[in-house]
Amino acid sequence: MQYNPVVVEQLILCCECGTAITPNPSNKCINCIRNEVDITEGIPKQATLHYCRNCERYLQPPNIWVLAGLESRELLALCLKKLKGLNKVRLIDAGFIWTEPHSRRIKVKLTIQKEVFVSTILQQIFEVEFVVNYQQCGDCARIMAKNTWQSMVQVRQKVNHKRTFLFLEQIILKHNAHKETINIKEVKDGLDFFYSNRSHAVKMVEFLNAVAPVRTKTSEQLISTDIHSNTSNYKFTYSVEIVPICRDDLICLPLKVARSLGNISPLVICYRVGNSIHVMDPNTLAVSEITTSTYWRNPFTSLSTIKNLVEYYVLDVEPLGPKRGKYVLADIQVARSSDFGKNDTTFFARSHLGAILNPGDTALGYDLTSSNFNDYTFDTLNRNSLPDVILIKKSYPQRRRKNKSRKWKLKSLSKEKEEMTPRKQDADKMEEDYELFLQDLEEDSELRQNINLYKSSNAMDVDTAAEESAAEEEESFPEVGIEELLEDLTLNDKDE
Repeated sequence: MQYNPVVVEQLILCCECGTAITPNPSNKCINCIRNEVDITEGIPKQATLHYCRNCERYLQPPNIWVLAGLESRELLALCLKKLKGLNKVRLIDAGFIWTEPHSRRIKVKLTIQKEVFVSTILQQIFEVEFVVNYQQCGDCARIMAKNTWQSMVQVRQKVNHKRTFLFLEQIILKHNAHKETINIKEVKDGLDFFYSNRSHAVKMVEFLNAVAPVRTKTSEQLISTDIHSNTSNYKFTYSVEIVPICRDDLICLPLKVARSLGNISPLVICYRVGNSIHVMDPNTLAVSEITTSTYWRNPFTSLSTIKNLVEYYVLDVEPLGPKRGKYVLADIQVARSSDFGKNDTTFFARSHLGAILNPGDTALGYDLTSSNFNDYTFDTLNRNSLPDVILIKKSYPQRRRKNKSRKWKLKSLSKEKEEMTPRKQDADKMEEDYELFLQDLEEDSELRQNINLYKSSNAMDVDTAAEESAAEEEESFPEVGIEELLEDLTLNDKDE
């Protein structure tokens, strides 16, 4: 028979109140120890947090502003750093107690431990209340004041249209690259971006280098200096120049550049512009890429731009066989649309649009027979080997004439206009450039992949009969699919 002794715990009386307790080195009960020793002594029960309402950041002393959401780990760490006596105790647990968001009060529940006597550790739970006071940070104070920018990015392109900046604006919106700007100003040849920090301007310059062929120059201006602390205040300016080559431009390459690109024909067209220039010889479908460094070593300009495009009527299309992607080499017989009823002049053009054009279509191209170019490289070419017409793209004059309202729209940056009101002819030119940009988006699905299109809420109703008749005339008219459009979300203060 097994014997199981019964262990009886020995109890002693508390030396203060006489309560029976288990033996401990202090010979006191927990209540007496708490009445005698307060381990939270030296830890403030109330503190203040400074909050900037403009940028929604909290002040971390001495002068650092950090972004932290309500009941976030970052905000809890900031609150604990405000309590000075926590380094004398052991922190076991910390958490938020729910308060109304508009009460400007933040409550934190803390659990701490501390050794009060030899081999006697006391644990206690208490609350700390933080009062949120509003204070404007230095960055927001500079934004509210005028002429307080530290860095500026000047983006320029020496062309006679705004299509490049319209496309660049949409790329900036898609990637939210303008979130650090304090102001955006529209000037004659481009845009100016203002920043309160130099690193933000450098980040914008790096973004522009990634999306467009540019070159950058940096300058700085000394504003003030302190000889006692050896500190200075500078303003930095970054000049970003975009190459003056645009999509669908006719280019006559310098002979040195043409030889370095695989001995391509000097007379080429620009079919795409990314962070480099992509050119194509429409007679052979030979393509090449001109990098930014290659261009600025031997800069050149466009021989002709889309402002000089002539409308042609396609009479016959004969494919020749060679293909490159969506382009097919073909011999195309065309006639000027303006010559109908006047003469029977026709032209034969070798073009890359063999899979796009059909007899009866309308196309836009450059007329080399009636053009006079002021270019030395073009004058050195053999005129007998040059084509009469270089076709660029298909056009849709019947559908464009209907003035069909679009079911999509674009967003734009909030820019500061120039002080002088633009002339009426300049305003009309800007509207024309914007319309051409929208037409390019409709006709090129690859171009639409780089920007965000939004559903238009105030699109006008179009006459169904007129739309059907136009569709019969031009069945291949490009339409923006509803699956490509995003919902336009707008928040109104009244709704909130």
